[in-house]
Amino acid sequence: MDLYSRYVLPHLIHLACSGQQNMLQRQRLVPQARGDVLEVGIGTGLNLQLYDRDHVTKVWGLDPSPEITRIAAAAAAVPFDVEFVLAGSEEIPLDGDRFDTILMTYALCSIADAGSALREMARVLKPGGQLLFCEHGAAPDAGVRRWQNRVDPIWSRVGGGCHLNRDIPDLIGQGGFQITEMDAAYIPGWRPASFNYRGTAAAC
Repeated sequence: MDLYSRYVLPHLIHLACSGQQNMLQRQRLVPQARGDVLEVGIGTGLNLQLYDRDHVTKVWGLDPSPEITRIAAAAAAVPFDVEFVLAGSEEIPLDGDRFDTILMTYALCSIADAGSALREMARVLKPGGQLLFCEHGAAPDAGVRRWQNRVDPIWSRVGGGCHLNRDIPDLIGQGGFQITEMDAAYIPGWRPASFNYRGTAAAC
């Protein structure tokens, strides 16, 4: 791992993901989590303070980056257990049918094999469990979409694999989930990075 990825990128990710509009989206979603929760791409722990302490038993925070999870560990002073799992989401090292809720916020954009990751999430989700997601992705407007496609190769290299132009609903569907509720709209910000998808899904 180069010095940029180790020392600079974790702080850039934290800064980008903690913007006011992103936090508002998190605040609308995270309190819906229930029971045993797997947070995929826990990052720097921005969601930890947003869980409803009366409804969450324990949170497992999955992330492949020790540098990023080190920052998250400093934010883990919450009234429920938090366990960090240092692994990628394409092969989740946890038992199947384990979790009541899977939470994924601004993570699907940077998972290398999103399809495999979503199939793994479906595997570890209990029957009747729920996937909560909040992601930026492909915009519906042709002009914005063209800019997303133009900028994406550079953006993904600088942003640790983050892609601007992923079709989030399509990925979720192909990954073994059926979306049960979704809001999709631009949030304030740079338009190529601000088309936001927030919703819930159930494993098929």
